[in-house]
Amino acid sequence: MPSHFRGNQNLRACRRENHTFTFEFSDLLVAIYIAIPAYVANSTPVLLGGGAPIDRGRDFFDGRRILGTNKTVRGFAYGLLFGSIAAFAEAGLFANRALVLAGVVASLGALLGDLFGAFLKRRLNISPGRPLPLVDQLDFILGALLLTSPLIPATIGAALILVIATVPIHLLSNAVAYALGLKSRFW
Repeated sequence: MPSHFRGNQNLRACRRENHTFTFEFSDLLVAIYIAIPAYVANSTPVLLGGGAPIDRGRDFFDGRRILGTNKTVRGFAYGLLFGSIAAFAEAGLFANRALVLAGVVASLGALLGDLFGAFLKRRLNISPGRPLPLVDQLDFILGALLLTSPLIPATIGAALILVIATVPIHLLSNAVAYALGLKSRFW
């Protein structure tokens, strides 16, 4: 594991013994490494999505759509493409080639997390575009965290930064997309 992913191991051991928690700069870096490609991948389908739904209009065994009309092949493909481009840019910015793979995986994780959120909403009989608080805001970032964990072991601090920052950022970006006419609902 590269040194900037490890942080200060001695300080962490001391914190465990004293049961204290503090954020380190490395927590913020890991959060940024994951957030940039994940946010780009998650927002791109709003701009460039549309077309054929991923589930091809099929129902699950419960009689409800698998994902719904809003999850499209084109949106997923463009999300992965632009999230990956963001990963390359991030790797260049931080002069760290390892961020390319981590960013591509974060993009894929974000998109899969969003699909899982849509799948869950259909099981709860919530139609596409209708809100499911916290799931709508966090499904993509949790997917990115999960998939990147073998590549970038996120600390509790990094995960908390991502979760706490993502909720207001997601709500604000949705409000802006609504105001610009890119979304039909403000959430």
